[in-house]
Amino acid sequence: MYLYNSLSHKKEEFIPHEAGKVSMYTCGPTVYHFAHIGNLRSYIMEDILEKYLRYTGLDVKRVMNITDVGHLTSDGDTGDDKMLKGAKREHKTVMEIAKFYTDAFFADCAKLNIKTPDVVVPATTYIDEFIRVITTLMEKGYAYEAGGNIYFDTSKLEKYYVFNDFKEEDLAVGVREGVEEDGNKRNKADFVLWFTKSKFDDQELKWDSPWGVGYPGWHIECSCISMKNLGEYLDIHCGGIDNAFPHHTNEIAQSEAYLGHKWCNYWFHVLHLNTNSGKMSKSSGEFLTVSLLEEKGYSPLIYRWFCLLSHYRKSLVFSWENLDNAATSYNKLVEKLVPLVKDRSGEVDDNAFAELKKSFTDALDNDLNTSLAITAVYDVLKSGANSVTKLALIADFDRVLGLGLIQAAQALAENASDAAEDIPQEVLDLIEQRREARKAKDFALADEIRDKIAALGYEVRETRQGTEINKL
Repeated sequence: MYLYNSLSHKKEEFIPHEAGKVSMYTCGPTVYHFAHIGNLRSYIMEDILEKYLRYTGLDVKRVMNITDVGHLTSDGDTGDDKMLKGAKREHKTVMEIAKFYTDAFFADCAKLNIKTPDVVVPATTYIDEFIRVITTLMEKGYAYEAGGNIYFDTSKLEKYYVFNDFKEEDLAVGVREGVEEDGNKRNKADFVLWFTKSKFDDQELKWDSPWGVGYPGWHIECSCISMKNLGEYLDIHCGGIDNAFPHHTNEIAQSEAYLGHKWCNYWFHVLHLNTNSGKMSKSSGEFLTVSLLEEKGYSPLIYRWFCLLSHYRKSLVFSWENLDNAATSYNKLVEKLVPLVKDRSGEVDDNAFAELKKSFTDALDNDLNTSLAITAVYDVLKSGANSVTKLALIADFDRVLGLGLIQAAQALAENASDAAEDIPQEVLDLIEQRREARKAKDFALADEIRDKIAALGYEVRETRQGTEINKL
């Protein structure tokens, strides 16, 4: 398998540090609000990666953090605390907010067929570990105290900007334009490991430390949670492309300074989901969540399908029209599977199975090309293999794709069977005539047939899930 490594800027053969085993870390959500579907694109693609690694026979251990403290709204360690902001908005405690939105996040993941990682760690449960690692960094000379905070000293590194060759003078102060300069820092790229001089007098979550009462910076949590659960050598670190700098850059800096050797071999970054007006976020435009998709009549698996139609290293543009197109193609695919779930006679042809499976694995071995993997699904349907072999292949592929294809086909077949038993043959014949008229784009005839159906006491309408027939 070859994966694009953001660290080397090229596709590389994936070779785990320990044969047969994979250590995988995922940056989890900051649980101050619902996840929007742009966030969830990253988790869908990471889920595909994990499932494919398991599919190939590797033993994967995947760890995820939950950021329930210390994540500020600015990458420059300034601005509002997101958790505190959420608590004020909803008149709850920070921990009540964290619990509610953690549960909501995993509920959304379940609807999208995203597997829960093997280990999930809320940052608030690892405070002692953060303090231990920060203490070691100070002892090694990589961290210093200034103005009541503990900072990582980036000047001690041979190279800090590892994902891109930035020139320091080209970077805005504190990383981003409009961010106030922190006068305590020795170098403008330095970042906070531990806050004791909080800008927020009403900061709810604080802990004792050798440097005074305070709380951890955002970046330290992922390094500590990963090293504690996955050891000194990490195979794959995942996240959205917006985390590459400064979050992942800072993780590498502090982890390798602490360990004294290279930490992570492969960096897997998923590009943004955009709208026509730019990058999707919680603060701009319509707040697009899984719940909103459901309210508008879309199954969450339609969104998963929509994401898989594009490569994870390409920006994906979301619009309701694009999602409608994805829904249409998904539903047509499910319809093609209905005859297969009805006809389960015969035996699996092992030779045909192996030959058709190769196209699927070749696609995913080539930098997780999910769009080509879906093409492999269509190739199965067009092949001369028998029905039971086709069904076995689709089920096998869906262990990775997670699209619920066979379950959807079975439900469609059962619903069609139930409906056919209750609906008069005359109405069923008219429905078929209307379908042919619509296919021929003779919409005037289709409307005329619909009126005839209504006169017989039935309503027919098109939905995102297909044709729906109801008794008036």
